[in-house]
Amino acid sequence: MKKKIALISHGCAKNLVDSELMLGILDDGGYSVTLDEAESDIVIVNTCSFIHDAEKESVQSIFEMLSKGKKVVVTGCLPQKYQHELESLLPEAAAFVGTSDLSKIADVIESLEKKKSVYCVSEKPDYIYPEQVLRRQITLGASSFLKIAEGCSYKCGYCVIPRLRGPYKSRPMENILREANWLVSKGVNEIVLIAQDTTAYGKDIYGRYALAELLEKLNKIEDLQWIRVMYTYPSTFSDELIDAFSSLDKVVKYVDIPLQHSHPDMLRAMYRPVLDYEKLIEKMRRKIDGVSIRSTFIVGYPSESEEQFEHLYNFVEKMRFDKVGVFEYCREKGTPSYSMKPQVLSKIKKERRKKIMQMQQVISKEINGSFVGKVLPCIVETVDSRGSVVARSYRDAPEVDGYVYVKTDKPLIPGDIEPIKIISASEYDLFGETV
Repeated sequence: MKKKIALISHGCAKNLVDSELMLGILDDGGYSVTLDEAESDIVIVNTCSFIHDAEKESVQSIFEMLSKGKKVVVTGCLPQKYQHELESLLPEAAAFVGTSDLSKIADVIESLEKKKSVYCVSEKPDYIYPEQVLRRQITLGASSFLKIAEGCSYKCGYCVIPRLRGPYKSRPMENILREANWLVSKGVNEIVLIAQDTTAYGKDIYGRYALAELLEKLNKIEDLQWIRVMYTYPSTFSDELIDAFSSLDKVVKYVDIPLQHSHPDMLRAMYRPVLDYEKLIEKMRRKIDGVSIRSTFIVGYPSESEEQFEHLYNFVEKMRFDKVGVFEYCREKGTPSYSMKPQVLSKIKKERRKKIMQMQQVISKEINGSFVGKVLPCIVETVDSRGSVVARSYRDAPEVDGYVYVKTDKPLIPGDIEPIKIISASEYDLFGETV
């Protein structure tokens, strides 16, 4: 009988899908799998290496499992980034598996029966989605992430993703639709489309941007209720795509569009598109009724002056985004920005982030307050033994946005989409009752 394998997953939703695929591969290989490391001598730690804090969290898990005497298999971004350097730093680990080698996980585990250690990291990642594998879902509830592409062919000045994940590769549309239908057959009501850049979908395999077409086809799946799109890119958010968001009834009116900065010189330094972002956001609001817009920004990028920061601050204040994330620039070896000068002091980065977030907190509370007395469709996330209900409105993406806390006498089930009357609001969350 084959051993039980435990898995710990770190990082973004894209990493979560990779973890679920590895669990599916192990399941197919006859292994039993668990998310409780106490139940297994072998623990897979699927790591994130996007920024320093994510690396630190992954490394802490590795050392914790090693201290408990586990055979640790380190997978994903960390071994891909550091390759043999990580192998020498962590000789206690049983195996290393790179980002484009995850489909070999069952073979790696089997090899551990014969070898003390296994190294399986391709020098240059070239991720191919294992289409034949049925994911074993980790997340509970009726929402599921659906990866439509992997890798990235942009060269943003701060980002290591192309080096960790390889060039952009879209999945064939028929495979995505098949997986979506399978997820819906299992009770999934909300599908969340993810990729490093969802708006680039299709260009590499069809010669055209095909996200709008994909949304039209997903919209026809009978029992699917919500389709959410994450990680869009400003220069490829076309009028055709805006029309799809506006007209397709199952596509929630929520746009996640990381802009990273507003000042033209900073955008050029970041190797980002220099566009009239104000005009783009205004067009979305004009054409997509009730749209909720989320964006993220970087402060303290090398050479960012006080004037350029103030430009960003004023832009965020003027645009009044529904959701905003602000990150302090994190210096990464192998990126163009690593050697740029001058680097901004850590203290200044923290102050700049704090200043924008304090301003956005006021905006967020005002926007949330505007929904008091209104009815919003909300998907039920959890219901505890006392009947307390946590839900999300269409304005809130899973794991990154706020919640709606619901008072009700009705028996609600996770995954139900219910009309909720909003009775009060805080900076990030809403409070409501069933109608």
